[in-house]
Amino acid sequence: MKENKDRVIIASDVNERDGIGVEIYRNDELVAEIFRDDTEKTRTIRIFKENISLELMEEYIQIFKKEIPWDFIDD
Repeated sequence: MKENKDRVIIASDVNERDGIGVEIYRNDELVAEIFRDDTEKTRTIRIFKENISLELMEEYIQIFKKEIPWDFIDD
């Protein structure tokens, strides 16, 4: 059985969006991004791979909450 390798990258974006988030890679493939947009005052999840289990998504959300400050940054 092949073991999955997960990797989390904390990344900011100031070009098209203004904020910070986490990118989650599984076996070097981007599977999801959770992003805090400080301009729009939103937190969003983008899924790049189909069929992510609820348990795995909950784990990704916990990583986001641990790594990314919850409060928005004002201009």
